Amino acid sequence: MNLSNNHRALTVVLCFLFGAVCGQDLKMNQTQVIGSHNSYKSGIERPLMEMIIADRPEAAALDYMHLPIAEQLDLGLRGLEIDVLYDPKGGRFAHPKGLEMLAAKGVEAKPYNAEAMLKPGFKVLHAPDIDFRSHCATFKACLFDVKEWSKAHGDHLPVVITINPKTSGLDRPGFAKVLPFDKNVLDALDNEILEVFNADELITPKAVKGKLKTLRSAVVDKGWPSLTSARGKVLFVFDAGKELTELYIANDDDYARPMFANTTSDHTHAAFLIMNDPVRQEKEIAALVSQGFMIRTRSDADTKEARTGDRTRFEAAIRSGAQVITTDYYLKALSPNKDFEITFNGKYSECNPVNAKSERCELR
Repeated sequence: MNLSNNHRALTVVLCFLFGAVCGQDLKMNQTQVIGSHNSYKSGIERPLMEMIIADRPEAAALDYMHLPIAEQLDLGLRGLEIDVLYDPKGGRFAHPKGLEMLAAKGVEAKPYNAEAMLKPGFKVLHAPDIDFRSHCATFKACLFDVKEWSKAHGDHLPVVITINPKTSGLDRPGFAKVLPFDKNVLDALDNEILEVFNADELITPKAVKGKLKTLRSAVVDKGWPSLTSARGKVLFVFDAGKELTELYIANDDDYARPMFANTTSDHTHAAFLIMNDPVRQEKEIAALVSQGFMIRTRSDADTKEARTGDRTRFEAAIRSGAQVITTDYYLKALSPNKDFEITFNGKYSECNPVNAKSERCELR
């Protein structure tokens, strides 16, 4: 028996002896974890950031950065967000205008991974030409970072990854044109996930639906898989607008796609929802969590809360029971004043306050 199995067996015994509601007794939706927003983003270099803010002061909302994905997972984060842009031939985003802007000012830029950007396939960046620095330039590179970490930590809490398709950029002369997504592009996006992850490494809509008629009825009437069975796996959520979401799930009656779609709660595909305003939506989120849905929300946005030390959104997010709470500031060192941090008293996961209320609930 390996160390993780020994630990699991010991935990089972302790839970039995002391009557605690422990991790292996929980459903996977009875947890609450901290995740990162735009998880790949390595930050805009200071000279370019200052130039952008001088032109558009509201662009200060872009002034944040993250650790590499594997380091975030090492800390304990279990939610990630990745933006994807379609680049079927390669090279569309290989020559950012921002580098030209720096050169025109005589400023030497940091090295840029143009070689990776020349390869065909989906690219990962926040805003072409301006906010283009990423810890993993291609979608597959980001996926491999997660897969390799997961293989090395096989008993981890499930990692939730929201995928945000970028369909627009800055409409300025010389700036890269962002390509739209159609059914073929969505199929190609799915294929990149399935080329990296095996089916048994994923929590998929089809697996959660099981023998029930719809995915919605499965999570409401039967419930999500046990946390024990979900450990070591990854769950993907397609986070897009209504039109693109409907295209993604159109004619998918057998739930063959690998990603959960962010729909309305009454949709047959409803299971995992994105609700980013926990202050305004707190009661609605809590009600949906109680029904069996999983929710992702945000504790801060556009650097605003971090600059003022406002934890109102985070406190509402915790109370709501949203299973994934994303932030740009899981470490104080990442915040503007080095004093703002989003954790559960130093931890990044805990039992869910809405649907796992036992005072003796333990989550390892």
